[in-house]
Amino acid sequence: MNETMSTIYQRRAVRKYKAQSVSSEIIEQIVDAGRMAPSAINMQPWKFYVLTNKETIKTFGGAIKHGMVKGFLKTGIKQIITNIIGTLHMGHKTDFVKQDDMVFHGAPVVILIASSKTNEWAPVDVGMCAQNMMLAAKSLGLDTCPIGMARYIEYTDTYEKLNVPNGEHINLAIILGYGDELPEVHERIKTNVTYID
Repeated sequence: MNETMSTIYQRRAVRKYKAQSVSSEIIEQIVDAGRMAPSAINMQPWKFYVLTNKETIKTFGGAIKHGMVKGFLKTGIKQIITNIIGTLHMGHKTDFVKQDDMVFHGAPVVILIASSKTNEWAPVDVGMCAQNMMLAAKSLGLDTCPIGMARYIEYTDTYEKLNVPNGEHINLAIILGYGDELPEVHERIKTNVTYID
């Protein structure tokens, strides 16, 4: 297996981190890897908001936890039920509700990724950008986890601290640091390919 394939197969969603900080140089390398992702018409729609201060991360995490309730209520009853089921499923193996930091899991770095609300391809582009960042981090000896619920920061007063321009929104966050766990590999579905001639 070559180095790229090895990195892909070794990457895990890590939700437990050592207290060790991450240098600004490494963070910039990871962001640069995100910038190298493909994007529709080369629009490069992503913007990055980096949190490294422990107290700031804690404040944002607490705000997101409370913002989730407002976010759920704005999406309608069907989506509320789906979100609650998803949250409970996600917490099944991570003691989600019991954690002190149920959003960012004690990671020393949080990178929120934003894009335009009106660019229909931006979510796809941001997904590719985030994957580049997570693989780059793994290749540099760090671990990561994508945090979709980070978008609920928009329903809080804390959101103003980011100064996200009107017309843009947070898609997700990537947490990163030196992992303090080695999650098992989940079995992959192998029956989801159809070859058309």
